[in-house]
Amino acid sequence: MELRAPAAGDLDALMDFFERVPESERTFFKEPVLDRATVESWLSSDRGRRGIAVEDGQVAGYLAVVPLPGWSDHVGELRLVVDPEHRGRGLGRELARWALLRALECGLTKLLVEVVADQEGAVAMFGALGFHAEGLLRDHVRDRHGDLRDLVLLAHPVADHWSAMETAGIDDAIGSP
Repeated sequence: MELRAPAAGDLDALMDFFERVPESERTFFKEPVLDRATVESWLSSDRGRRGIAVEDGQVAGYLAVVPLPGWSDHVGELRLVVDPEHRGRGLGRELARWALLRALECGLTKLLVEVVADQEGAVAMFGALGFHAEGLLRDHVRDRHGDLRDLVLLAHPVADHWSAMETAGIDDAIGSP
């Protein structure tokens, strides 16, 4: 499995990937991921960082670290999804770790991720990586069936944790940003 930034030649593979994501999960994207022009614009944008996990020429996972505007420009939002066929193998964790390094490259000090509260596996995975709950928004998300669901806001103090890793010498083992 290769983790890397997407390139212009990955457009078709990215479109295929987003089409494989179940419709019920596409509800939670903030961008129209089935719109080819939108996805193509990501490949030439310098705002934030995007990454893909590729196996045998097929995209198996996607992430975006998107800096927030204005007075929260030190904070980034993490968007991450793994192909249903590749779940349960640690790929989400690897993508999230890769995202933390990209957040540092962007000069971000905090990374946020929104998770639907009943996605217990995702909440646990992010928690194991140092994310902690900062908020619960009740009935905040409406799925395609019209049902309201709670949203958990998880945050990671990227800069604080990186400083601790530097002090312990762990940064040398995983590569400094």
